[in-house]
Amino acid sequence: MRKKCIVIVGPTGVGKTRLSIFLAKRLSSEIISADSMQIYKYMDIGTAKVEPKYQREIKHHLIDIVEPYENFNVEQFKNLCIEKIEEISSKNKIPIIVGGTGLYINSITHKLEFNAVKSDDKLREELENISLQYGNERLHKILEDIDPKSADKIHMNNVRRVIRAIEVCKLTGHKFSEINDKFDHYNDDYDFYIIGLNDDRQVLYERINKRVDEMIDEGFMAECKYIYEMTDENSQSIQAIGYREAFMYLNYKISFKDMISLMKKNSRKYAKRQLTWFRQDERIHWMNLKDFREFEDIEQICLKNVKEWLYDKR
Repeated sequence: MRKKCIVIVGPTGVGKTRLSIFLAKRLSSEIISADSMQIYKYMDIGTAKVEPKYQREIKHHLIDIVEPYENFNVEQFKNLCIEKIEEISSKNKIPIIVGGTGLYINSITHKLEFNAVKSDDKLREELENISLQYGNERLHKILEDIDPKSADKIHMNNVRRVIRAIEVCKLTGHKFSEINDKFDHYNDDYDFYIIGLNDDRQVLYERINKRVDEMIDEGFMAECKYIYEMTDENSQSIQAIGYREAFMYLNYKISFKDMISLMKKNSRKYAKRQLTWFRQDERIHWMNLKDFREFEDIEQICLKNVKEWLYDKR
């Protein structure tokens, strides 16, 4: 019998964490974070980590496991996540995976085969040199020329991701953006119940803008300065939205006002990309906040549906 696993996805700022805590309390579950930036220590405000009091109440996994100067990839996440799913299931508990990093989610809910494309050290070195000598924009232009769709999704400052996309294109002859269509299949090793949260776009964008202002008030810049002391501009951790713009400001490349504006703009664009990514999975049970009077209504419906799925009452 396949082990059951709940997954909660959706764009930033839509309420995934709140729903996960609600369900975990009532199902005696443990939560696995699928956020590519919450894995980093000390990056609390900018990644909207679960408050410590909730982490004490409910066991959370894969948060604060990597130093900001260290690299971490989707393959490492996949291995650790599967390990945690098995560990939680062995206690007769239901794992709840929650996060907005599409590639991390897909590494569990899909069978990803693109890691079979081995790295080419020589090619990687050439691409890294282009970035160092001519800048990230020149490197990104190479990707744009061979795979415009990937270039549109991957920010030019995410150098490692840009290099990987170019590498896959050149080594396989296929566009990196076609990876999902070419190699992805649903993972049937587990029985997943996937909940997708969404909201009216304008309401979501307003919430994102407000969240950025709150981050600043909560001490985000002090957090960035602390991270800055232990990383450099090529560190994977500071490619995260918010930190990336903050480091541009700290390096006197943009004004404080422009930093805030960019943080909001890039967060909104990221939310849009998240929705585009998740909408490809037809298994997702979507819940749109605009269709409900209160978030509590969504919580109760999700709890009811999950219980029916758990006990096969549908």
